[in-house]
Amino acid sequence: MHRVLTLFMLLLGLSAMAQRPTEIVFWHTSGPPAQDLFEGFIKEFNAQQKDYKITYRFVGDYREGGIKLLAALRSGGAPHLFHGEISFLGRVVQEGLGVPLDAHLAGIPNDFFPGFLETGKVKGQTYGLPIGLSVPVFFYNADQFAAKGLKAPSSWEDVANAAQKLTSRAAKGYIVSSDIYSFNVLVMSRGGSLVGKDGKPNFTDARVVESLEYLQEMVKKGSAQSRNIAEAQFSVADFLRTKAFMGVAPITAWPLIEDRAPIPFKLGVTAIPRTNGGKVPLAGGALIPLKGVSPEQVKGVVAFWKYLMEPANIAKWVKTTYYLPMRRAAQPLLEDWYKADPRRRVAFAQVEEADIWLQDPEFVLWYGFLEEALERALKGGTSAKAALEEAQRKALQVERK
Repeated sequence: MHRVLTLFMLLLGLSAMAQRPTEIVFWHTSGPPAQDLFEGFIKEFNAQQKDYKITYRFVGDYREGGIKLLAALRSGGAPHLFHGEISFLGRVVQEGLGVPLDAHLAGIPNDFFPGFLETGKVKGQTYGLPIGLSVPVFFYNADQFAAKGLKAPSSWEDVANAAQKLTSRAAKGYIVSSDIYSFNVLVMSRGGSLVGKDGKPNFTDARVVESLEYLQEMVKKGSAQSRNIAEAQFSVADFLRTKAFMGVAPITAWPLIEDRAPIPFKLGVTAIPRTNGGKVPLAGGALIPLKGVSPEQVKGVVAFWKYLMEPANIAKWVKTTYYLPMRRAAQPLLEDWYKADPRRRVAFAQVEEADIWLQDPEFVLWYGFLEEALERALKGGTSAKAALEEAQRKALQVERK
């Protein structure tokens, strides 16, 4: 009898283990206004099926989350799944920490916008599942433009001319941000690239140099205010307090500016000016399973991503965060939202002209040299060509090590 009871208890235990969902520890970087909705998606996914349970933790923005992940990888305690910026993905793969995913992606929808799934690939193989992709937009003070008889700029020449006309003793026409993202917007919109076809830094390319010379000229003329990455909060404050009237920022800044900050003017939003062949950078984040996950956990990650990619969930995500719709199937659910504000249609139409901004694994090693060069040129008066040549030399030295 005792042996029968023991066997019965063992079978009960095995049954309970079989029914226990596979746990996936997840560190995410979706802060406000996305955080509540994103964590709500996780809870809904956990509740609607019994195979997987995602245990989540918010770890700050992309930079903060990346630092915490690197520390955890060194000391132990890293998650199974990380929500990282797509430019971080190449480094993860280069360090041998990525997990190939293509074998698990059979049957996914074929209506993703061009290039979107490519953001999760490194050398043609999928290691990340994109969930929040954005393009930059051009913000301007519509009241000041109207007062000066100016139209929304459609070229970078328009921007320079408007900046000159809007500048006064009390305010600058344009805000120049000397961070790699903002500078890359200008470079890509002119058909250039910060990384060459050989995968090496491309800072001395003519279009890169011309882009920095363009910004430097506006600063020299006094029609633009230069701010570095540490002064980003002042850039926003300058714009909101009408100390500057134009600037470039990710489209995801739009709800933060308009919905959460009372502003004393009508906000103008338009597409990034482009030359023929120019692109707008596609940036954002992806779900990145990390080395050590089990095949079952990978299946759970893909199942969660597919849930996020359902058209209704994409539409909710777009309306809250202003990230781009991942799939064309979500567009009909957004039509009324676009119609409610024509600025949205103009800004989101850039989805057709978007291209991946950076996937170079060495990016995390050399982007600081570029930002130093931007500051030297825009604040220190060093010639654009000389500053970029120095940054190129330093970046190539790092790549050779």
